[in-house]
Amino acid sequence: MKTAIVTGATAGIGAATTEALVGAGWQVIATGRRADRLAALTERFGDRVHAAVFDVRDEAAREAALEAVPAAFRDIDLLVNNAGLALGTAPAQKADLAQWRTMIDTNVTALVSITHRLLPGLIARKGAIVNIASVAGTYPYSGGNVYGGTKAFVQQFTLNLRSDLHGTGVRVSAIDPGMVETEFTLVRTGGDANASDTLYAGAAPMTADDIAATVLWIATQPPHLNINRVELMPVSQSLAGFQVAREA
Repeated sequence: MKTAIVTGATAGIGAATTEALVGAGWQVIATGRRADRLAALTERFGDRVHAAVFDVRDEAAREAALEAVPAAFRDIDLLVNNAGLALGTAPAQKADLAQWRTMIDTNVTALVSITHRLLPGLIARKGAIVNIASVAGTYPYSGGNVYGGTKAFVQQFTLNLRSDLHGTGVRVSAIDPGMVETEFTLVRTGGDANASDTLYAGAAPMTADDIAATVLWIATQPPHLNINRVELMPVSQSLAGFQVAREA
């Protein structure tokens, strides 16, 4: 039985990915901050899921949780770097610096830290890494500032990992989703349910299950095949036009 570790598994894409992998015969180390959400996963899937409760930004807590992983889960074949967030929608000149730092700490520093920690085992098992990036890392939009910057980092880090791991047999992929209806906007807006509902209303956005299915597809390709990058958007979403500021 193959083993995956999925960060940010308490909701959205992470929870859906855990479900998809277990359904395909994998066992999963599900990580996240919310112990009750992880407990619900272990209750649902039994001994196929091990809950590792920690904030990805807390390296000491992460290390303690990984050291406590049962022997049956220690041989990791797949790392899904899903944990991440956006905070705030203000333009850069009005943004909260603390929110910028939290996004960098979560989306960049924590991602590279856990990847570095798990690389020796992934190399030994010729495993795979799937990084959840975003179309925001490719296409700018007003208010995207640091969030888009962090996702651009994830895209480039994925490409450079792929280059560095050349010859090891480790596969490295990035998934760049567009609009997905999850708790993303609730988190970004500090719990504004109206803003979340307004964003997704009538848009037929992608679902967490759509992205989870893509993770599973990548993970189950034959070992000689690497999916470098997958970009997905709902049919209702397309690339924005250029902005033009006009004199009054």
